[in-house]
Order: sequence, then structure tokens, then C-alpha cells
Amino acid sequence: MSNEDITLTAGDAEVSVRPGNGGRIGGLRIGGTEVLRQGERYGCFPMVPWCGRIRDGRFLDGATVRQMPLNSPPHAIHGTARDGAWRTARVDAHEAVITHDLGDPWPHRGRVTHVVTLTEDSLTLTMSVEAYDDSFPAQIGWHPWFHRNLGGQDVRLDFTPAWQEERGADHLPTGNRVDPKPGPWDDCFGMPDGVDVTLTWPGQLELKVTSREEWVVVYDEQAEAVCVEPQTGPPNGLNTLPRLVTPLEPLEATTTWSWRRL
Repeated sequence: MSNEDITLTAGDAEVSVRPGNGGRIGGLRIGGTEVLRQGERYGCFPMVPWCGRIRDGRFLDGATVRQMPLNSPPHAIHGTARDGAWRTARVDAHEAVITHDLGDPWPHRGRVTHVVTLTEDSLTLTMSVEAYDDSFPAQIGWHPWFHRNLGGQDVRLDFTPAWQEERGADHLPTGNRVDPKPGPWDDCFGMPDGVDVTLTWPGQLELKVTSREEWVVVYDEQAEAVCVEPQTGPPNGLNTLPRLVTPLEPLEATTTWSWRRL
């Protein structure tokens, strides 16, 4: 059990996993081309035990109001696991399994397991949250930072959501569902048949992000990168759409990125 970086390879694909840096995917190289923005805060990090912002950092946990640190004032954002240490449970040539124990400031004991599986033309990420003692609300998501530009070509996003969560001035969903609007976005969309978003860098690469989950946040307000974030509920979902993790019933989610060279 260690937190050393892990490298998986399959065909001309290579992925790095960084247990010591919040359990994030540090990079994904396809045919020698890095598709994820590099840096300590980037790559693709796990969002757990919540995704996006919690309003004022507070959520209802049964009858108790919990306060999380305001790491994006006035809100708490993206969970605690990306700031914590992860450990390697198992590695072989094409798969790594890493774990993170939930604890302070999160008020419940539990374990997050992240399985990273690489093939020649896909990367599958599966995350689960288990409760040890008592039940608690939780969310799972992934926050990849894809390079906006590869080989001189800007990425094109293609997806057909059923709705867009109306975003309030505080960047949180108001609870209203509206027709999808043109970008730029820092917005949550509903895809009830499952997340299905295609990123195309003309003449370079087509990469498809899919998940059985029905929520995706798209963030493309930054010059360098575009984020496509499948998650088990909307921002502020610990309050508006809690998924309960119990000692008998973990929460699990999967996303797959599949690609082809153009």
C-alpha cells in the first residue's frame, strides 16, 4: 500500500494515476498526445462525497445541519477526497484500484474505492462510496480538464441534453429546468438516458464521455480547458437530491471515455 504515481499502458494509450494528489488522473496520453491539462489542480479529479457547490457549505444530514469548509466562498465545492491522500490497493498492467478513507471534515466514516481501467481505445473509471457505521447522503462525480486545443484545433462539444438546470446568480441551480442554452457554460444538464458527450478535435481525436448517470456539468469558460463532468446528482444535490449511502448499500457510479484517432 503506497501513494506512488501509477502508470498504466494499453496499445498507444497511457494513463497516470496519482494517489498522492487527491486520487486524480494526472494525464492521459493517446498516441503521444496529452489530452488533459497538466498541473497539480488539473488532470481529472474525483468529486466525492459531493459534486460541485454546496450552498453556504451547509447540508441537511438527517435532522442535523452539517457545515463544510468554505473552499470556494461562500460555498463548499467538489468534495473532500481531492484534497486527501489515497492508497493503492491493487495494480496490474491495465488496471489500478485506489482507496480513500473518508474523515474529518466529513462527519462520517466511510471508504471510497476508485477503479481505473485502460484499454487501447477506452478509459473506464468506477467509483464507490461505502458507509462503515451510519448512513449519510453522498454524491460521486469526475472533473476532467480536457485541453481545449490539440494540434492547433479547438475542441467541438456535441451533446443533446433533455434540459438545463437554471443557474442562479450564486452559481447554483434554482430548481427550475429550462431549455438548453448556448455556451459558454458553467452549467448542469440532465440526460435521463445517460450522459453522452462527444468532444472532437478536428483532424486529431474524437473522444466520447459516457455514463449511466443522468447529470453532467459542462464548464468551458476557461481559455485552456473544457470540463465534462458526469455525476450522480446536480450541484447542491446533498440538499436537493440526496443519495443515501448505507452500510448495506454503497453508492457506485461509472464513466467511460472512448476515443478514435481522426
